[in-house]
Amino acid sequence: MNAEIITIGDEILIGQIIDTNSAFLGKELNKIGVSVYQITSIQDEKKHILKALKEAEENADIIIITGGLGPTKDDITKHTLCEYFDDSLVENKDVLNHVEFLFEKYINTTISDINRQQALVPSTCTVLKNEFGTAPGMLFDKNGKVFVSLPGVPYEMKALMNYKVLPELQKRFKLPYIQHKTLLTYGLGESVIADRIEEFEDSLPSFIKLAYLPSLGRVRLRLSGKSTGKLMLEAEMQKQVNLLLPFVKDIFVGYEEDLSIEALIGKQLTHMGKTLSVAESCTGGSIAHAITVNAGASKYFKGSVVSYASESKINILSVSEDEIKKHSVVSEQVAKSMAKGVLQLYDTDFAISTTGNAGPSKGDADAEVGTVWIGIATKDTVYAEVFKFSNHREKTVKKATNKAFEMLQKEILKK
Repeated sequence: MNAEIITIGDEILIGQIIDTNSAFLGKELNKIGVSVYQITSIQDEKKHILKALKEAEENADIIIITGGLGPTKDDITKHTLCEYFDDSLVENKDVLNHVEFLFEKYINTTISDINRQQALVPSTCTVLKNEFGTAPGMLFDKNGKVFVSLPGVPYEMKALMNYKVLPELQKRFKLPYIQHKTLLTYGLGESVIADRIEEFEDSLPSFIKLAYLPSLGRVRLRLSGKSTGKLMLEAEMQKQVNLLLPFVKDIFVGYEEDLSIEALIGKQLTHMGKTLSVAESCTGGSIAHAITVNAGASKYFKGSVVSYASESKINILSVSEDEIKKHSVVSEQVAKSMAKGVLQLYDTDFAISTTGNAGPSKGDADAEVGTVWIGIATKDTVYAEVFKFSNHREKTVKKATNKAFEMLQKEILKK
């Protein structure tokens, strides 16, 4: 069963917003056994929408459209769908009542005729009530194909997809079972890992595929299986994981389970009842940000210090001024002192520190651009390691952030 996703909006094409909708839709469709054939982004322009719909109908069984459903003149999706399905707009009383309710209860402006036009829908569609907005979702049937039009606002789209669209698709179609298992590895590049596990990859059964998902400092190995037999697939997937692990045991740090390593660390710390703090210099808050985007981080993350200048390392983290003068701000000694300082400041069980030179100039230290010391502290120990990441600032910061989580994960697994 194939699907195509079409996102409509000039704001996507000019880079004004990032298309996160497609990523969400692809993941949710995959969970119920629907493979995404293609993702297309197009302008709010009638001929482009009609062309995209025609091509999608030829390629896919399910077509999901997002965007272009607002009340203004540049939102033309509804009118174009009417042309494509040889239909006309009619007023839906339920939608109108809902729009009027939202204005009365939550919106501080008077409802206008243009807002009431949100209640105009193609006469042949199945209306999907949008609890969180004025633009309803719409579902169409054509030649055995299902077309779904959803608003582009992410939280509105996600609610409609989860509570209306996915249950409807599962009712209409006999879908296979899909399972993914993702192993997180750190320390080796994609090509080196590929050489190492070539024998394993060549022996995989035809219904299980292996994908390499590299990012700076880490590679995720994702096994994906598809079958009509759930129990058989689960057993075979576990068998293949067990066969893969010996090949990567020295670089394996855990399973992703649809979570980032930061979220996995959060789950581990919460389960252990342990806490974490961070002292960052060259990473400038990147580590703290990666932690706090995860819901529930307050259970284990006590706080951070972005001690960018030497003065803040001295005044806030109690790093010795003599130590900085003797060893340089980018040094093992300073990284260890920063980690111990923030551990004591927040009274946590674990602490991370970073000090380095991300570039483009050398700053307070003589260390070469791309040099980063990362420290890890616990109640019992403190250590630091040095890395030469890159001559590109953004790349160095990202690699240092990933490496810091790798080091912390290894320290947690010792406990």
